[in-house]
Amino acid sequence: MHDRILLPTDAEAGTEHAIEHAIAVAEDAGAELHLLYVVDSDVYSSYSGDEYVHEFEGLEAALEQVGEDALASAAEAAQEAGIETTTVVQHGSPHERILAYADEADVDLLVMGSKERPGEYRQLLGSVTDRVARLASRPVTIVKTPVEGSE
Repeated sequence: MHDRILLPTDAEAGTEHAIEHAIAVAEDAGAELHLLYVVDSDVYSSYSGDEYVHEFEGLEAALEQVGEDALASAAEAAQEAGIETTTVVQHGSPHERILAYADEADVDLLVMGSKERPGEYRQLLGSVTDRVARLASRPVTIVKTPVEGSE
């Protein structure tokens, strides 16, 4: 049923539920798991960098490192379950890159995390997961994670 599953991650707390679900689905289906982190180009291209101090060479490199660390952690969990993984860091608009990668890798399913937030929050800001779910031409499973204080 599923040969290739895509799990985009934003390296935020609470993504563990989506990672666990994606690994379980991949394990059940005998599928390979693609792990994607998108460095949001709007974040670092709009930042002057004058005040930024970090052990890496600026905000873009720091965001790449955060993504690589998140992917390595998810890949380790998948490999412990015997799942073949592909890890990729890309730059651009997160929802656009996720959709493009899903097409390029011809994935059968996207598994995405989403925090349960109040309706007003979503109306004002939306989310990458919302955009991907609306625009994807392939199945998307959304794994919700409660956010403290939103209940």
